[in-house]
Amino acid sequence: QVQLVESGGGLVQAGGSLTLSCAASRSIFSINFMGWYRQAPGTWRELVASITSGASTNYADYADSVKGRFTISRDNAKNTVYLQMNSLKPEDTAVYYCKARVDGRVYWGKGTLVTVSS
Repeated sequence: QVQLVESGGGLVQAGGSLTLSCAASRSIFSINFMGWYRQAPGTWRELVASITSGASTNYADYADSVKGRFTISRDNAKNTVYLQMNSLKPEDTAVYYCKARVDGRVYWGKGTLVTVSS
């Protein structure tokens, strides 16, 4: 079982930056897939960024809407996955969720709210 806790959300002006953190309750070394999703009111929960561990490297993927602005990374020593968000836009406003998938099971955090003002 993996427990995920997101933090780092808040209110920021358009053009600003925030870094979100997803802290896992145990080592994430063996968790090969972790991702960030977001959901705005009245919308589907959508994938923002994911990071998949390979044999010797990590592969990151991003939604078209955030490419060039967001960066996902993981620090196995700290059991934490990060989402660095730059050049934020009002349309980035949403609750951001952390997801982990391992051994056929999916785990979700409870979310952290990001609000970007115009």
